[in-house]
Amino acid sequence: RRGPGLVVERDDLRQAVLEGREGNLVLFVVDASGSMGARSRMAAVKGAVLSLLLDAYQRRDKVGLITFRGDAAELALPPTWSVEAAAARLTGLPTGGRTPLAAGLLEAHRTLARERVRDPRRRPLLVVVTDGRATGARGGDHLGEARRAAGLLADVAGVVVDCESGPVRLGLAASLGAALGARTMRLEELGADQLAGVVRDSRAA
Repeated sequence: RRGPGLVVERDDLRQAVLEGREGNLVLFVVDASGSMGARSRMAAVKGAVLSLLLDAYQRRDKVGLITFRGDAAELALPPTWSVEAAAARLTGLPTGGRTPLAAGLLEAHRTLARERVRDPRRRPLLVVVTDGRATGARGGDHLGEARRAAGLLADVAGVVVDCESGPVRLGLAASLGAALGARTMRLEELGADQLAGVVRDSRAA
């Protein structure tokens, strides 16, 4: 250029822009109480979480896990992309005790609210694995509390995996699915790979 120094004009500037699709947050809420089949539930869920995380990087997805048992719910796996972190957290998760379903759903509501502030563009998907029963340390309307907690999550896309077993079926998981506005499927029809496939289909919808 003519004249002293280098003249930089607007058209000379370039900027690298990363383009990509919005990611999902797949949040599992799992009954870890002492009811029959707890181990099979946890085995299927652990396998599904790890399977989903294997392709989470390409899809920009995060996966988290809440368990509920005894008197409370726990964020056992904060939303993450890391397979290594998930594998470490998922090893030896405790089971047993009562079934505080409402506490699990309320913890899901709080977790999704925090993640919505951090990344409002990320689409949430809720996967609730339960037989629909609700018990607590003290008397009360535990099922009613669970339904009211479900109402807080009615705007979130979801899947309820019904793990009720035995000859007598109460259909409580299906009722929970209706309260959540979620599709209901049976765990006995799903292994870890099938459960992961169901979630992949749901998050792509």
